[in-house]
Amino acid sequence: MAIRLSDLIAPSFFDAYRDLQDEAYTHWWFQGGRGSTKSSFVSVLLIKGIMTDSTANVVVLRQVADTLRGSVFEQYQWAIDKLGVSHLWKTRVNPLELEYRPTGQRIVFKGADKPAKLKSIKFKRGYAKYIHYEEVAEFKGSEAIRSINQSIIRGGKSQMAIYTYNPPKSATNWVNAYVTEQATRSDTYVHSSTYLTVPPEWLGEAFIAEAEETKRINPTVYEHEYLGNVVGTGAEVFTNITSRELSDEEHATFDKIYRGLDFGFAADPLAYVEWYYDKARKRLYAVSEVFGTGLSNERSVRDISNINKMNELVIADSAEPRTIAEFRDKGLKVRPAKKGPGSVEHGIKWLQDLNEIIIDPARTPNIHREFTGYELETDANGNLRGQYPDKNNHSIDATRYAIEQIATRAKFLL
Repeated sequence: MAIRLSDLIAPSFFDAYRDLQDEAYTHWWFQGGRGSTKSSFVSVLLIKGIMTDSTANVVVLRQVADTLRGSVFEQYQWAIDKLGVSHLWKTRVNPLELEYRPTGQRIVFKGADKPAKLKSIKFKRGYAKYIHYEEVAEFKGSEAIRSINQSIIRGGKSQMAIYTYNPPKSATNWVNAYVTEQATRSDTYVHSSTYLTVPPEWLGEAFIAEAEETKRINPTVYEHEYLGNVVGTGAEVFTNITSRELSDEEHATFDKIYRGLDFGFAADPLAYVEWYYDKARKRLYAVSEVFGTGLSNERSVRDISNINKMNELVIADSAEPRTIAEFRDKGLKVRPAKKGPGSVEHGIKWLQDLNEIIIDPARTPNIHREFTGYELETDANGNLRGQYPDKNNHSIDATRYAIEQIATRAKFLL
């Protein structure tokens, strides 16, 4: 009996399947909650990929090698069985791999905790066309991913890295922040799925009942575990951030711009920010930025002037009067911020009370990273501290200075 792929792949993955067949992108991120069938989809896709391309091989990775056999290895065996091609595949457990009998192509399973074994991956026939990172959030970070890709993505005409994961709770987790940044790249595809797009009979009545009960008694857990949403840890300072693209047309409508500057020192970066404020809707839009460490005063003024072409007023950190004077001497129209007791708390509270802080990760990546990653710290007992942390907040400080004119009026000083 012929196997129909529509019996194995949920409808939410049909477009992704066609794009993967066309090799439309290099990096493929599949995020989703429990029962979304993202890993099932990838395993079916890559088994088919080997069987239709005689040069293709697959490297499947998890952070810890010991977790492979009881998870993703069984997932690929499931796919082989469901496709009705078990007789065409040979299974080995030492080393852990699957071999396509007609050609000798292989799917090898490796742990990132054993990097020496990653460097030794070789194929007698073809090349590593696909790299599948299962539970990519478990990996050490984006640098670790880049290092692995550089080791494996070589010697092939069309290679693809596929990442599957349940998004962690916190927006500050490296994978959530990284995917948001990478989504703007032309070679990157991001797909989200939930169990709600899967035929219920695939999941079973018990799964559906458990999901609905979780939704009833703990909606936040349901949002995270079943819908794959980033719900936060409760430590986030700003819960009103919207990350989205700002079109050139929308950008062009911003008339009154507010500008702020936090000076760099040693390893601390300089942060210059520009914002537009929609007072009627209580929305703040990130417009532009200059951000960098080790910038000379001359370079900083030049970079700021390239954005602030009309030399409009910039509000800067008043703790650096000498630097302000130097920037003025170089032609920048700048004055110190008016600081006072409770200025940090008031500025942050004003930002928290906005309906939306809208940031385009592509236009202003550093503003986006710092605002979405700004969290209260915890003490030794895991309790949240009351003070706002004074680190990784350079664009936030610059923003407080920028909004001084609209956030203070006579009552407060920033």
